[in-house]
Amino acid sequence: MRDPDYGKIKAERQKSPNQAMNLRKLKSLIKAACFSLLLSAMCLLTSVMPAQAIALNPVLAPVLAGLPPGNAITDGAALLRYALPIDNKEIRSIQGDLEEISEWLRSKRWGPMKKDVNKVERVLNRKRDAILASVPEDRQAQANQILDSLAGGLEPIREAIEAEDKEGVWTERKQLLDQVGELEELMVDGFPFEVPAEYDNLPQLKGRATVKFETTKGDVTVVADGYSAPVTAGNFVDLVNKKFYDDMPFIRAEDFYVLQTGDPEGPDAGYIDPETGEYRAIPMEILVKGDDEPIYGFTLEEIGQYMDEPVLPFNSYGSLALARPSNDNNGGSSQFFFFLFEAELTPAGRNMLDGRYAVFGYTIDGKEVLRSLSQDDKIISASVIDGLENLEQPG
Repeated sequence: MRDPDYGKIKAERQKSPNQAMNLRKLKSLIKAACFSLLLSAMCLLTSVMPAQAIALNPVLAPVLAGLPPGNAITDGAALLRYALPIDNKEIRSIQGDLEEISEWLRSKRWGPMKKDVNKVERVLNRKRDAILASVPEDRQAQANQILDSLAGGLEPIREAIEAEDKEGVWTERKQLLDQVGELEELMVDGFPFEVPAEYDNLPQLKGRATVKFETTKGDVTVVADGYSAPVTAGNFVDLVNKKFYDDMPFIRAEDFYVLQTGDPEGPDAGYIDPETGEYRAIPMEILVKGDDEPIYGFTLEEIGQYMDEPVLPFNSYGSLALARPSNDNNGGSSQFFFFLFEAELTPAGRNMLDGRYAVFGYTIDGKEVLRSLSQDDKIISASVIDGLENLEQPG
Protein backbone atom coordinates (compact mmCIF):
# COMPACT_ATOMS: atom_id res chain seq x y z
CA MET A 1 0.00 0.00 0.00
CA ARG A 2 1.64 3.20 -1.18
CA ASP A 3 2.25 5.80 1.50
CA PRO A 4 0.44 9.16 1.32
CA ASP A 5 3.46 11.01 -0.06
CA TYR A 6 3.74 13.55 -2.85
CA GLY A 7 2.96 13.00 -6.48
CA LYS A 8 -0.04 12.94 -8.76
CA ILE A 9 -1.51 9.70 -10.07
CA LYS A 10 -1.41 10.58 -13.75
CA ALA A 11 -2.11 7.06 -14.98
CA GLU A 12 -5.42 7.00 -13.15
CA ARG A 13 -6.33 10.41 -14.52
CA GLN A 14 -6.09 8.97 -18.02
CA LYS A 15 -8.71 6.31 -17.25
CA SER A 16 -12.43 7.02 -17.31
CA PRO A 17 -13.87 7.96 -13.88
CA ASN A 18 -15.73 4.64 -13.58
CA GLN A 19 -12.68 2.60 -14.56
CA ALA A 20 -10.50 4.45 -12.07
CA MET A 21 -13.03 4.07 -9.25
CA ASN A 22 -13.54 0.35 -9.89
CA LEU A 23 -9.80 -0.23 -10.08
CA ARG A 24 -9.22 1.64 -6.82
CA LYS A 25 -11.91 -0.39 -5.06
CA LEU A 26 -10.47 -3.67 -6.34
CA LYS A 27 -6.93 -2.70 -5.32
CA SER A 28 -8.06 -1.60 -1.87
CA LEU A 29 -10.00 -4.81 -1.22
CA ILE A 30 -7.08 -6.97 -2.38
CA LYS A 31 -4.63 -5.02 -0.20
CA ALA A 32 -6.89 -5.26 2.83
CA ALA A 33 -7.38 -9.00 2.34
CA CYS A 34 -3.64 -9.62 1.92
CA PHE A 35 -2.84 -7.56 5.01
CA SER A 36 -5.36 -9.49 7.11
CA LEU A 37 -3.97 -12.82 5.88
CA LEU A 38 -0.42 -11.68 6.66
CA LEU A 39 -1.30 -10.76 10.23
CA SER A 40 -3.19 -14.02 10.75
CA ALA A 41 -0.29 -16.05 9.38
CA MET A 42 2.21 -14.31 11.65
CA CYS A 43 0.11 -15.02 14.73
CA LEU A 44 -0.21 -18.71 13.75
CA LEU A 45 3.47 -19.08 12.96
CA THR A 46 4.67 -17.48 16.17
CA SER A 47 2.03 -19.17 18.40
CA VAL A 48 2.50 -16.34 20.88
CA MET A 49 0.86 -13.06 21.73
CA PRO A 50 1.94 -9.99 19.67
CA ALA A 51 4.08 -8.51 22.48
CA GLN A 52 5.91 -11.83 22.96
CA ALA A 53 6.41 -12.21 19.23
CA ILE A 54 8.04 -8.79 19.05
CA ALA A 55 10.41 -9.69 21.86
CA LEU A 56 11.35 -12.94 20.11
CA ASN A 57 11.63 -11.49 16.64
CA PRO A 58 12.21 -7.72 16.36
CA VAL A 59 11.92 -7.94 12.57
CA LEU A 60 8.19 -8.53 12.99
CA ALA A 61 7.74 -5.54 15.27
CA PRO A 62 6.58 -2.93 12.74
CA VAL A 63 3.88 -5.25 11.40
CA LEU A 64 2.75 -6.82 14.65
CA ALA A 65 2.55 -3.34 16.14
CA GLY A 66 -0.52 -2.98 13.94
CA LEU A 67 -2.53 -5.39 16.07
CA PRO A 68 -5.15 -3.53 18.12
CA PRO A 69 -5.06 -3.61 21.94
CA GLY A 70 -8.74 -4.09 22.83
CA ASN A 71 -11.51 -1.67 21.89
CA ALA A 72 -9.85 1.41 20.44
CA ILE A 73 -11.68 4.74 20.25
CA THR A 74 -12.77 5.46 16.68
CA ASP A 75 -14.86 8.61 17.17
CA GLY A 76 -12.95 11.76 16.23
CA ALA A 77 -14.81 13.94 18.74
CA ALA A 78 -13.97 11.49 21.55
CA LEU A 79 -10.31 11.41 20.51
CA LEU A 80 -10.23 15.21 20.63
CA ARG A 81 -11.76 15.22 24.11
CA TYR A 82 -9.21 12.72 25.42
CA ALA A 83 -6.39 14.71 23.77
CA LEU A 84 -7.09 17.81 25.86
CA PRO A 85 -4.20 18.55 28.27
CA ILE A 86 -6.20 18.28 31.50
CA ASP A 87 -5.96 16.16 34.65
CA ASN A 88 -9.34 15.73 36.34
CA LYS A 89 -10.35 12.14 37.03
CA GLU A 90 -13.95 13.08 37.87
CA ILE A 91 -14.78 14.65 34.50
CA ARG A 92 -12.87 11.87 32.73
CA SER A 93 -15.02 9.36 34.63
CA ILE A 94 -18.19 11.10 33.42
CA GLN A 95 -16.85 11.19 29.89
CA GLY A 96 -15.89 7.51 29.97
CA ASP A 97 -19.31 6.40 31.19
CA LEU A 98 -21.08 8.43 28.52
CA GLU A 99 -18.71 7.20 25.81
CA GLU A 100 -19.34 3.61 26.91
CA ILE A 101 -23.05 3.92 26.17
CA SER A 102 -22.27 3.66 22.46
CA GLU A 103 -20.88 0.15 23.00
CA TRP A 104 -24.04 -0.97 24.82
CA LEU A 105 -26.18 0.73 22.20
CA ARG A 106 -24.77 -1.43 19.42
CA SER A 107 -25.86 -4.59 21.22
CA LYS A 108 -29.05 -3.00 22.67
CA ARG A 109 -28.00 -3.70 26.25
CA TRP A 110 -30.30 -1.27 28.03
CA GLY A 111 -29.39 -2.34 31.58
CA PRO A 112 -25.70 -1.34 31.37
CA MET A 113 -26.76 1.98 29.82
CA LYS A 114 -28.90 2.75 32.87
CA LYS A 115 -25.96 1.92 35.14
CA ASP A 116 -23.68 4.29 33.22
CA VAL A 117 -26.20 7.13 33.54
CA ASN A 118 -26.53 6.43 37.27
CA LYS A 119 -22.75 6.56 37.67
CA VAL A 120 -22.63 9.91 35.89
CA GLU A 121 -25.33 11.24 38.20
CA ARG A 122 -23.43 10.12 41.31
CA VAL A 123 -20.25 11.86 40.21
CA LEU A 124 -22.13 15.06 39.37
CA ASN A 125 -23.85 15.03 42.77
CA ARG A 126 -20.87 14.05 44.92
CA LYS A 127 -17.83 15.42 43.09
CA ARG A 128 -18.96 18.80 41.79
CA ASP A 129 -16.37 20.68 43.84
CA ALA A 130 -13.60 18.36 42.64
CA ILE A 131 -14.61 19.03 39.04
CA LEU A 132 -14.71 22.79 39.55
CA ALA A 133 -11.29 22.72 41.24
CA SER A 134 -9.69 22.26 37.80
CA VAL A 135 -11.46 25.27 36.28
CA PRO A 136 -9.75 28.71 36.49
CA GLU A 137 -11.59 31.23 38.66
CA ASP A 138 -12.68 33.45 35.78
CA ARG A 139 -14.46 30.51 34.12
CA GLN A 140 -16.23 29.12 37.19
CA ALA A 141 -19.62 30.67 36.38
CA GLN A 142 -19.64 29.14 32.90
CA ALA A 143 -18.52 25.78 34.31
CA ASN A 144 -21.35 25.81 36.85
CA GLN A 145 -23.87 26.44 34.09
CA ILE A 146 -22.55 23.48 32.13
CA LEU A 147 -22.69 21.22 35.20
CA ASP A 148 -26.31 22.25 35.80
CA SER A 149 -27.12 21.53 32.16
CA LEU A 150 -25.43 18.12 32.38
CA ALA A 151 -27.46 17.20 35.44
CA GLY A 152 -30.65 18.32 33.71
CA GLY A 153 -29.79 16.31 30.61
CA LEU A 154 -29.74 12.97 32.41
CA GLU A 155 -33.52 12.60 32.60
CA PRO A 156 -34.05 12.80 28.80
CA ILE A 157 -31.45 10.08 28.16
CA ARG A 158 -33.01 7.94 30.90
CA GLU A 159 -36.39 8.28 29.20
CA ALA A 160 -34.89 7.31 25.85
CA ILE A 161 -33.27 4.24 27.44
CA GLU A 162 -36.55 3.23 29.12
CA ALA A 163 -38.33 3.54 25.78
CA GLU A 164 -35.52 1.56 24.10
CA ASP A 165 -35.25 4.43 21.64
CA LYS A 166 -31.87 3.83 20.04
CA GLU A 167 -31.80 7.06 18.02
CA GLY A 168 -32.99 9.08 21.00
CA VAL A 169 -30.26 7.66 23.24
CA TRP A 170 -27.62 8.43 20.61
CA THR A 171 -28.84 12.03 20.25
CA GLU A 172 -29.02 12.71 24.00
CA ARG A 173 -25.62 11.07 24.57
CA LYS A 174 -24.03 13.33 21.94
CA GLN A 175 -25.50 16.44 23.52
CA LEU A 176 -24.18 15.44 26.94
CA LEU A 177 -20.72 14.66 25.56
CA ASP A 178 -20.62 17.99 23.72
CA GLN A 179 -21.19 19.70 27.07
CA VAL A 180 -18.52 17.54 28.71
CA GLY A 181 -16.13 18.65 25.98
CA GLU A 182 -16.98 22.31 26.61
CA LEU A 183 -16.33 21.86 30.32
CA GLU A 184 -13.03 20.08 29.69
CA GLU A 185 -11.88 22.89 27.40
CA LEU A 186 -12.56 25.36 30.22
CA MET A 187 -10.07 23.38 32.33
CA VAL A 188 -7.18 24.02 29.92
CA ASP A 189 -5.13 26.77 31.53
CA GLY A 190 -2.46 28.08 29.17
CA PHE A 191 -0.47 26.15 26.59
CA PRO A 192 1.01 22.90 27.96
CA PHE A 193 4.59 23.10 26.58
CA GLU A 194 7.16 25.24 24.79
CA VAL A 195 7.60 24.61 21.07
CA PRO A 196 11.33 24.38 20.20
CA ALA A 197 12.76 27.76 19.24
CA GLU A 198 13.96 26.43 15.88
CA TYR A 199 10.32 26.47 14.72
CA ASP A 200 9.67 30.07 15.71
CA ASN A 201 9.67 30.95 12.00
CA LEU A 202 6.49 28.92 11.46
CA PRO A 203 2.85 29.68 12.31
CA GLN A 204 1.69 27.85 15.44
CA LEU A 205 -1.79 26.99 16.69
CA LYS A 206 -1.87 27.43 20.47
CA GLY A 207 -5.23 25.77 20.98
CA ARG A 208 -7.80 24.49 18.51
CA ALA A 209 -9.48 25.75 15.37
CA THR A 210 -12.47 24.56 13.35
CA VAL A 211 -12.25 24.59 9.55
CA LYS A 212 -15.09 24.16 7.09
CA PHE A 213 -14.44 22.88 3.57
CA GLU A 214 -16.97 23.51 0.83
CA THR A 215 -16.40 20.81 -1.80
CA THR A 216 -18.09 19.89 -5.06
CA LYS A 217 -19.96 17.13 -3.18
CA GLY A 218 -20.87 19.03 0.01
CA ASP A 219 -19.38 20.40 3.21
CA VAL A 220 -16.78 18.81 5.50
CA THR A 221 -15.89 20.21 8.93
CA VAL A 222 -12.66 19.41 10.77
CA VAL A 223 -11.03 20.40 14.05
CA ALA A 224 -7.27 21.08 14.03
CA ASP A 225 -5.62 20.29 17.38
CA GLY A 226 -2.83 22.67 18.26
CA TYR A 227 -2.50 21.26 21.78
CA SER A 228 -1.02 18.08 20.29
CA ALA A 229 0.47 19.37 17.01
CA PRO A 230 0.91 23.16 17.21
CA VAL A 231 3.28 23.51 14.24
CA THR A 232 1.47 21.13 11.87
CA ALA A 233 -1.96 22.45 12.81
CA GLY A 234 -0.68 26.04 12.72
CA ASN A 235 0.62 25.63 9.19
CA PHE A 236 -2.70 24.16 8.07
CA VAL A 237 -4.87 26.85 9.67
CA ASP A 238 -2.59 29.59 8.34
CA LEU A 239 -2.90 28.25 4.78
CA VAL A 240 -6.67 27.95 5.14
CA ASN A 241 -6.79 31.55 6.32
CA LYS A 242 -4.66 32.61 3.34
CA LYS A 243 -7.28 30.91 1.07
CA PHE A 244 -4.52 28.66 -0.26
CA TYR A 245 -6.86 25.66 -0.52
CA ASP A 246 -9.65 27.45 -2.38
CA ASP A 247 -10.32 25.85 -5.78
CA MET A 248 -7.82 23.08 -4.92
CA PRO A 249 -8.37 19.64 -6.57
CA PHE A 250 -8.07 16.30 -4.83
CA ILE A 251 -4.99 14.67 -6.35
CA ARG A 252 -5.40 11.22 -4.86
CA ALA A 253 -8.47 9.24 -3.84
CA GLU A 254 -8.18 5.61 -2.76
CA ASP A 255 -11.19 3.91 -1.20
CA PHE A 256 -10.57 2.64 2.34
CA TYR A 257 -7.24 4.51 2.44
CA VAL A 258 -6.65 8.21 1.68
CA LEU A 259 -8.09 11.32 0.10
CA GLN A 260 -5.28 13.80 -0.59
CA THR A 261 -5.10 17.45 -1.62
CA GLY A 262 -2.97 20.58 -1.22
CA ASP A 263 -0.67 20.27 -4.27
CA PRO A 264 -0.58 23.70 -5.96
CA GLU A 265 -0.43 24.15 -9.71
CA GLY A 266 3.04 24.32 -11.21
CA PRO A 267 6.30 22.57 -10.34
CA ASP A 268 6.21 23.27 -6.59
CA ALA A 269 4.91 20.48 -4.35
CA GLY A 270 4.02 22.75 -1.44
CA TYR A 271 3.60 26.29 -0.20
CA ILE A 272 6.13 28.89 -1.32
CA ASP A 273 6.30 31.94 0.95
CA PRO A 274 5.70 34.93 -1.36
CA GLU A 275 7.87 37.18 0.82
CA THR A 276 10.95 34.95 0.92
CA GLY A 277 10.40 32.75 -2.13
CA GLU A 278 11.24 29.74 0.05
CA TYR A 279 9.44 26.43 0.43
CA ARG A 280 7.72 26.20 3.82
CA ALA A 281 8.85 22.85 5.26
CA ILE A 282 6.99 21.44 8.25
CA PRO A 283 8.77 19.08 10.67
CA MET A 284 7.48 15.68 11.71
CA GLU A 285 5.55 16.33 14.93
CA ILE A 286 4.06 13.54 17.06
CA LEU A 287 2.93 13.75 20.67
CA VAL A 288 3.07 10.36 22.39
CA LYS A 289 0.67 9.50 25.20
CA GLY A 290 2.33 10.21 28.53
CA ASP A 291 4.92 12.61 27.08
CA ASP A 292 4.99 16.30 28.00
CA GLU A 293 5.80 17.54 24.50
CA PRO A 294 5.90 16.24 20.91
CA ILE A 295 8.76 14.40 19.26
CA TYR A 296 10.10 16.42 16.33
CA GLY A 297 11.94 15.29 13.22
CA PHE A 298 11.66 11.50 13.58
CA THR A 299 9.12 8.76 13.07
CA LEU A 300 8.42 6.67 16.17
CA GLU A 301 9.86 3.62 14.44
CA GLU A 302 13.17 5.41 13.81
CA ILE A 303 13.67 6.03 17.52
CA GLY A 304 12.48 2.59 18.61
CA GLN A 305 9.09 3.72 19.93
CA TYR A 306 6.90 1.91 17.39
CA MET A 307 4.75 0.44 20.19
CA ASP A 308 3.99 3.85 21.69
CA GLU A 309 0.57 5.32 20.94
CA PRO A 310 0.24 8.87 19.62
CA VAL A 311 -2.23 11.17 21.35
CA LEU A 312 -3.75 11.67 17.89
CA PRO A 313 -3.89 8.21 16.25
CA PHE A 314 -5.27 7.20 12.85
CA ASN A 315 -8.28 5.58 14.53
CA SER A 316 -11.10 7.65 13.11
CA TYR A 317 -12.61 7.95 9.65
CA GLY A 318 -11.47 11.32 8.37
CA SER A 319 -8.31 11.60 10.47
CA LEU A 320 -6.42 14.61 9.11
CA ALA A 321 -2.67 14.23 8.55
CA LEU A 322 0.23 15.97 6.82
CA ALA A 323 1.53 14.37 3.62
CA ARG A 324 5.27 14.39 3.03
CA PRO A 325 7.92 13.03 0.67
CA SER A 326 8.54 9.36 1.49
CA ASN A 327 12.26 10.03 2.01
CA ASP A 328 11.97 13.21 4.09
CA ASN A 329 10.27 13.28 7.50
CA ASN A 330 10.51 17.06 7.58
CA GLY A 331 9.54 17.82 4.00
CA GLY A 332 5.78 18.22 4.40
CA SER A 333 4.23 21.55 3.51
CA SER A 334 0.74 22.23 2.17
CA GLN A 335 -0.36 18.74 1.14
CA PHE A 336 -2.54 16.82 3.59
CA PHE A 337 -4.82 13.81 3.51
CA PHE A 338 -7.95 12.43 5.09
CA PHE A 339 -7.45 8.86 6.27
CA LEU A 340 -10.49 6.87 5.15
CA PHE A 341 -10.44 4.46 8.05
CA GLU A 342 -12.82 1.49 7.91
CA ALA A 343 -12.90 -0.66 11.04
CA GLU A 344 -13.70 -3.80 9.05
CA LEU A 345 -10.57 -3.45 6.92
CA THR A 346 -8.16 -1.56 9.16
CA PRO A 347 -8.16 -2.62 12.84
CA ALA A 348 -8.12 0.37 15.18
CA GLY A 349 -5.70 0.63 18.06
CA ARG A 350 -2.33 0.70 16.27
CA ASN A 351 -2.64 1.62 12.62
CA MET A 352 0.38 1.11 10.38
CA LEU A 353 0.50 4.87 9.70
CA ASP A 354 0.62 5.76 13.41
CA GLY A 355 3.98 7.29 14.26
CA ARG A 356 4.99 7.56 10.60
CA TYR A 357 2.74 10.45 9.63
CA ALA A 358 1.54 13.33 11.78
CA VAL A 359 -2.18 13.52 12.52
CA PHE A 360 -3.23 17.07 13.40
CA GLY A 361 -7.02 16.86 13.55
CA TYR A 362 -10.23 14.97 12.91
CA THR A 363 -13.34 15.27 10.76
CA ILE A 364 -16.33 16.05 12.98
CA ASP A 365 -18.98 16.56 10.30
CA GLY A 366 -19.41 15.54 6.67
CA LYS A 367 -17.97 12.03 6.72
CA GLU A 368 -20.60 10.94 4.21
CA VAL A 369 -19.24 13.64 1.89
CA LEU A 370 -15.69 12.29 2.26
CA ARG A 371 -16.94 8.88 1.13
CA SER A 372 -18.24 10.36 -2.10
CA LEU A 373 -15.23 12.48 -3.11
CA SER A 374 -12.89 11.43 -5.92
CA GLN A 375 -10.11 12.89 -8.07
CA ASP A 376 -12.82 14.50 -10.17
CA ASP A 377 -13.75 16.71 -7.21
CA LYS A 378 -12.16 19.73 -5.58
CA ILE A 379 -12.29 22.08 -2.60
CA ILE A 380 -14.35 25.10 -3.62
CA SER A 381 -13.42 27.07 -0.52
CA ALA A 382 -11.98 26.56 2.97
CA SER A 383 -12.48 28.87 5.93
CA VAL A 384 -11.65 29.03 9.63
CA ILE A 385 -15.02 29.24 11.39
CA ASP A 386 -13.75 29.10 14.98
CA GLY A 387 -10.45 29.43 16.85
CA LEU A 388 -8.54 31.75 14.51
CA GLU A 389 -7.53 33.74 17.59
CA ASN A 390 -5.39 30.75 18.62
CA LEU A 391 -3.16 31.09 15.55
CA GLU A 392 0.18 32.75 16.33
CA GLN A 393 2.25 34.13 13.47
CA PRO A 394 6.09 34.22 13.50
CA GLY A 395 7.77 37.23 15.00
